[in-house]
Amino acid sequence: MKSTDIVAGSSTYRVRSSTRDDIPAIVALLADDVLGSQRESAGSDLEHYTEAYDLIASHPNQELVVVEREDEVVGTLDLSVLASLSRRGAVRLQVEAVRVAASERGNGLGTAIFDWIIDHAREQGYDLIQLTSDRSRDGAHTFYERLGFSGSHVGYKLDLRSEG
Repeated sequence: MKSTDIVAGSSTYRVRSSTRDDIPAIVALLADDVLGSQRESAGSDLEHYTEAYDLIASHPNQELVVVEREDEVVGTLDLSVLASLSRRGAVRLQVEAVRVAASERGNGLGTAIFDWIIDHAREQGYDLIQLTSDRSRDGAHTFYERLGFSGSHVGYKLDLRSEG
């Protein structure tokens, strides 16, 4: 992915593919959140994160993206391309793990990121953009609906790490 500039408020941000060097900053963003603070391990052993990063980086249909301002990572998101026979062979862009640094919230950066995601999906010829959001994130749901997303499905997860 080529890097692109986006603007939110009076600031310019760079959207680019992540590198291994970004892992600590990405994990810190994931942990700086009510839910993330309970399930992430910022500042500790990053071995599992590095293994996951390497898997993402090696997969042609996945991209871990960062958003930076003045060389500081202030946002992140995961993109996965999912081809399916359903919906007449639709190709979906799955968006996950979207986070914006607390210092950057409220200035329109989230909207600018999603404008970039939508433009990127259109440029690539994808048919749908989909995402999941924890039921407790009412503010995020309002935000997504304002952007034109609809809460059309119920999602389920089975955490295999918590078994036996």
